[in-house]
Amino acid sequence: MDQKENTKNSRHAELPDEHKDPLIQFLHLTIRLAVKVLAILMALVIIWGVGDVIYVLYQRLMTPPLYLINISDIFATFGAFLAVLIGIEIFINITIYIRDDVLPVKLVIATALMAISRKVIVFDFKELTPMYIFATAAVVLALGITYWLIKKE
Repeated sequence: MDQKENTKNSRHAELPDEHKDPLIQFLHLTIRLAVKVLAILMALVIIWGVGDVIYVLYQRLMTPPLYLINISDIFATFGAFLAVLIGIEIFINITIYIRDDVLPVKLVIATALMAISRKVIVFDFKELTPMYIFATAAVVLALGITYWLIKKE
């Protein structure tokens, strides 16, 4: 069976619906099911995360003085928002993987950039060593260059 026929029988050429070895075929089905379970779990985590953002924001606004948020509360809220957005990006990665034949490398890099950006936004510079900050900067730079090179293509 050639690659084109294999793709017709399954969305994923690397995990075909049919395989000459029954064990491999069972394992492929198991992996595809596991990916679908991950998608369901990620959707639940996103919903839970939205609830957490609402709860945290409510708590911060109801703490005296009422309706005022200090800068640390704003950063905590931003961190919670970004965590939900990263969850949404991961969910999109999973659903694209389920639907298409390839892993969306550009989207994975963008998700990693968002995750490291969240980390930078909530940095507590009083607690971090300069080496940690430089290492994070190197990761941001490497991911940024990688994203630019992929997008340029």
